[in-house]
Amino acid sequence: MKRILILGAGTAGTMAANKLRPRLDDSWEITIVDQNTDHYYQPGFLFIPFGTYTPDEVVKPKIDFIPQGVNMILAEIDLIEAEENRVKLVDGTTLTYDFLIIASGAQVRPDETPGLKSDEYGRTVHDFYTFEGAKNLAKALRTWEGGRLVVNIIEMPIKCPVAPLEFSFLADSHFIERDMRDDVEIVYVTPLDGAFTKPVASRHLGNLLEEKNISLEADFYLERVDTDEKKLISYDEREVEYDMLVTIPLNMGAEFIQRSGLGNEMNYVPVDNGNFLSKDFDNVFALGDAADLPTSKAGSVAHFAMEVFTENFLRYIEGLPMLEEFDGHANCFIESGHGKGLLIDFNYDTQPLPGKYPLPGIGPFSLLKETEINHWGKMMFKWVYWNMLIKGKEMPLPHEMLMAGKISDGES
Repeated sequence: MKRILILGAGTAGTMAANKLRPRLDDSWEITIVDQNTDHYYQPGFLFIPFGTYTPDEVVKPKIDFIPQGVNMILAEIDLIEAEENRVKLVDGTTLTYDFLIIASGAQVRPDETPGLKSDEYGRTVHDFYTFEGAKNLAKALRTWEGGRLVVNIIEMPIKCPVAPLEFSFLADSHFIERDMRDDVEIVYVTPLDGAFTKPVASRHLGNLLEEKNISLEADFYLERVDTDEKKLISYDEREVEYDMLVTIPLNMGAEFIQRSGLGNEMNYVPVDNGNFLSKDFDNVFALGDAADLPTSKAGSVAHFAMEVFTENFLRYIEGLPMLEEFDGHANCFIESGHGKGLLIDFNYDTQPLPGKYPLPGIGPFSLLKETEINHWGKMMFKWVYWNMLIKGKEMPLPHEMLMAGKISDGES
C-alpha cells in the first residue's frame, strides 16, 4: 500500500483529494488532515461587512467535500519529520507517508505587528480576512457615524491581493448608499508604490481612487500601531491617523512549517515554480497558499495550478518525468462598487492587459474595464466554487494564460 498524506483541507488540499482519488487505484491510500471542521468560501468574507452575503452563505462542513475513499483526520498538526517520511499530530499520533502534499494555506498574524493586537481589535481596529473579523466589522459599520476610515496592508504577500482595494471601493459605494459619504474620509495605505503597480493596469485604472475620492498613502511600511492615539507609524516615522482601521494583518504560513524547518521566513514552503515539488525533498509538494510562489495567493491560482499538478503527479509517482510547467496564471474579479467590477488576467511573465475573457473578442468579461457583467461574474463564482471548483470538477477554462483576446502593451 502506497500512502499520500495531504495536510490541509482548504481549497488546494480538498481539490487535490478530489482530483487524485478517481485517478488512483486501491493500492493507493489517501489521507487528509485538518484541525477545523468548517470550510470557508474566503472571497465571501469581503461581502459580509456590507450585508451582501450573510455569514451562513460562506461556510459549509469540510466533510461534505471530501470524496469517498479518502480518510479524513480532524487533528492539529505538530511537526513534519521529512527525513523520516512522517508527520506528528498534537495528540501524539504519527502518520507515515510515501508522498506528502502540504496545503496548509496562509493565516493572518496580527500578533506579528507591534501594537496591532490590542483591546481595540474588534472595536476601532478590524479585519475582514477572518470569518469572525468580517462579522464584527459588519456590526461596526452598521452603527458607525463616520470619520476617517483607513484601509491598511501591512506587508505582501497576502491572500487575494486585490481584496483591500475592493473593500475600499465597496466602502465608498456603501457610504454613498447610506447618504453619509461626505462624513467619511477613506484612506488606502499600502507598502507598494501605488494601488495598481503594473504599468498597463495603472494606466487603465490608476484614476479610480481619485474618481472615488479615496486618498492613497503609498510606500508605507508599517512599524507599529498606536491604538491609544489611533494612528499608524511607519519605519520612516510617517503617521496616518484613523477613526476606524481596517487592517490586513501579516499573512504567514502554518506554524508547524516553521517548526519543521521546511519554510522560509514567512513559513511558506520553497518549491519549484513550475511543478510545486519541494526544493529540499523529492517526495514533498506544496500547493495553494502554502507554497512560496511568485504569484497571487488566490483561489484561481490554486485552480489553475491543480490542473498542472494532477497530471504531473500521476507521472511522477510512476517514475516518469513531469512534463507540464505552471505559468503562474491567475485571474481576479475586482469589485469596484455600484454594481460594477473589473477583471485582471496575468501570469509570471505577462502583466494584466486589456481585452476580452475568456472568448477572444467576445468575452463576455472585459479586462481592465469597469462593467456590470464583471460584477456578476464575481457574484456567480460563489456557486461555481461550492458546486464545481472545490469538488475538482472540470472547468471550461484553460489552465495556461492565453494571449488571444488581449491587447498587447504596445497597442494599449
